[in-house]
Amino acid sequence: MTHFSLSPLLPWPWIGLIACIGLILAGTVIRTGRRGGWFRLVAVLALIGALLEPQMIIEERETLDDVVAVVVDRTGSQDLDLRQNQTEAVRAQVDQQLKQLPHLDVRVIDITTHHSDGTTLFAGLTSILADVPPERVAGAILITDGQVHDTPEGNKAGLQSLGFKAPVHALITGHTQEHDRRIVLIDSPRFGIVGKDLDVRFRMEEVGGDKRPVKAVARRNGVVVAEGRIRADEDIRLPITITNAGTNVFEIEIEAAADELTTLNNRAVVTVEGIRDTLKVLLVSGQPHIGERVWRNMLKADPGVDLVHFTILRPPEKQDGTPINEMALIAFPTRELFETRINQFDLIIFDRYAHQSILPIGYLNNIIRYVRQGGALLVAAGPEFRGSQGLASGPLAAILPAEPTGTVTETPFKPMISPLGSRHPVTRGLTENAEEWGEWLRLINANAHKGIVPMNGPNGQPLLVLSRENKGRIALLLSDHAWLWARNVNGGGPYLDLLRPIVHWLMKQPDLEEEALRAKTQNGQIIIERQTLGEDVKPVTLIDPGGRQQTVTLEAASPGLWRKTFPVEQLGLYQLKDGELTAFVSVGPANPKEFSDVVSTTAVLEPIVTETGGSVRRVSLLPGSSPVVPRILREGRQSHYHGSDFIALKDNHGAKVRGITVLPLLSGWHGLLALLLALVLAWWAESGFRLPEKPQI
Repeated sequence: MTHFSLSPLLPWPWIGLIACIGLILAGTVIRTGRRGGWFRLVAVLALIGALLEPQMIIEERETLDDVVAVVVDRTGSQDLDLRQNQTEAVRAQVDQQLKQLPHLDVRVIDITTHHSDGTTLFAGLTSILADVPPERVAGAILITDGQVHDTPEGNKAGLQSLGFKAPVHALITGHTQEHDRRIVLIDSPRFGIVGKDLDVRFRMEEVGGDKRPVKAVARRNGVVVAEGRIRADEDIRLPITITNAGTNVFEIEIEAAADELTTLNNRAVVTVEGIRDTLKVLLVSGQPHIGERVWRNMLKADPGVDLVHFTILRPPEKQDGTPINEMALIAFPTRELFETRINQFDLIIFDRYAHQSILPIGYLNNIIRYVRQGGALLVAAGPEFRGSQGLASGPLAAILPAEPTGTVTETPFKPMISPLGSRHPVTRGLTENAEEWGEWLRLINANAHKGIVPMNGPNGQPLLVLSRENKGRIALLLSDHAWLWARNVNGGGPYLDLLRPIVHWLMKQPDLEEEALRAKTQNGQIIIERQTLGEDVKPVTLIDPGGRQQTVTLEAASPGLWRKTFPVEQLGLYQLKDGELTAFVSVGPANPKEFSDVVSTTAVLEPIVTETGGSVRRVSLLPGSSPVVPRILREGRQSHYHGSDFIALKDNHGAKVRGITVLPLLSGWHGLLALLLALVLAWWAESGFRLPEKPQI
């Protein structure tokens, strides 16, 4: 490339002054008709040219390639129908046309979904053009179904966020006759109080089809809780009950159509964390003893426990003349606690309690009914348990898991975890450092006739018995010497790690269930855990969000606990079954954006694409038709870069200067010679000098 430039020797005002004086003088000579006027003008011009020092600059340029980005959507929705085949065909045609355009650098990026943000094509577009100057961008071509979840707004701010000024074109896969149903959650709670009802609001949306009423089913942890028929675009309110602490998984599923794109969005999942309200515990101590404070302090230290504690010393029928202001005790409120308010308690604890005529048989029957309907009972037995006044000699014997033999062992012994207890979640964590435990000094001998025995005393006698009674649970601790561990006698022991799990097991804490199948996600993997009292477990069937099944064999992690880490890539809700138990785990969101709406569309991308001067067009209108890609051209700066049968990329005419050559045109000797020549010619013209004529012969 060649161009001219000036390099003045004097400031421009001086050059202007000299030029004006010279031109006026030369003009005056010319106007008067004197000889040499024109040569004087040439001399003035030569002087001005020498002062301006004109130069010719020759640049050696190398043409730079413009950059075009081709962003290919390979997310989950692109696997539906025939979109994957369309995508491959469109990409091949685009590649072929771009290769025929000169000075064009083609960059291709495939976008997949491995996170909860859905399809993020523009994030990929930004990353692939991050090292390209904006003036070298020729444009971008998006091959997608149109469901893009990071689309900028179709205004100047959205255009500025792209980081370049060039057309963006979108080639939409799919077709115009697609049919799909989906569930849209309007309002779904994340937390709930156990035993309380919540409302989930949702509706069904349908694109295509006849929009007839369809069957809908609601499940809680895999069990059907409601079903009926619903219409499209009708808001539905579904009441749900939180039945347990921890994770409660509710599924809402609608009937699938034969020709719809996918059934993945026919199901919505609501995961509610159940939170127990303040747990109400009734502690009844038969008489004051040194171990009583262990139970009281442990329960009072738990902020989630509301404790009611009574120590019985005075039967209700005892009436004497003692003045009220001198009485230290009040009558035990048996009717209020064991008839009126008994169902308000989550746990009843009898600590070294003997009958003492305090609880009539009718109240004991209330306790039996309370347990069988889902309540919890803990009996911490002392010597009174073996006699006729003990709880085992009355109606409660029908639900207690052990029967006393009538004898008491009062020799020092160390509690021992039984083989079954090493696998039970209540006592499994106690197996370490068991040889360092302090000794207990008393054991109430009994025969366990139901339930399980996770801890033993001397000679294999049961020390702790755990049992289930219909919907309720019972724990029997056959010693009143757990306080020795709390007082650190003979080295003490893990009394809190023993007593707290017993209480939490009674109140049905999920992680203390003997038989449980659980799963959680970590670093893109599913960690499957199977808790059991058995010596082996069955393989687990893993069902992915698409309905595909595979078998996973678990490995022993510790006694009673089997585990397996399973890598997954697809987002959504996974279901696990082992023939008896069912569990759910969500990888990413339970209802991923990628499958929330899968119908191909031009509406999402049209605002921002139009703002860039590009176009959005479908490559196929009818199902099964071959995709058609418009011609791809290069054009200079335009207001829009598309036509009825073509799309265009911006031609920036970019170049890089590799070398520069500067040639002075009128400087140095050149300017001096021109000036002298003009002066000589002017003198010659003014002097009237003539060449001698050639003599004639």
